[in-house]
Amino acid sequence: HVVLVESGGGLVQTGTSLRVSCSVSSGTFSKGLMAWFRQVIGQEMEFIASISWSGSITSADSLKGRFTISRDNAKQTEYLQMNNLQPEDTAIYFCAARTRSYTGSQYSQPSDYDYWGQGTQVTVSS
Repeated sequence: HVVLVESGGGLVQTGTSLRVSCSVSSGTFSKGLMAWFRQVIGQEMEFIASISWSGSITSADSLKGRFTISRDNAKQTEYLQMNNLQPEDTAIYFCAARTRSYTGSQYSQPSDYDYWGQGTQVTVSS
């Protein structure tokens, strides 16, 4: 069983940057696929990006250029660097992990993932 813990959310102003982190606090997760999603209350979960153990990345086209995913395998931690934040980026950000086998990183559906963090709120004020 894998437990994911996000951190780094908060209230920021438009145009600023923020980095959120997700660490594996329990369980062994050496070569799994990790991802970030976000959700606005009342809306569907939105895929942001995924990253394989070897560093293969798939990103949502709408967020490419502003949001960057990365991971540190030794620390079992993934990161999401968010730049030039806008009010429409306000959402709860979730990290996700896939322990089933996979190839590459093109997994963008919530059902592709086996474990989820509790979410961290990011609020961008205008």
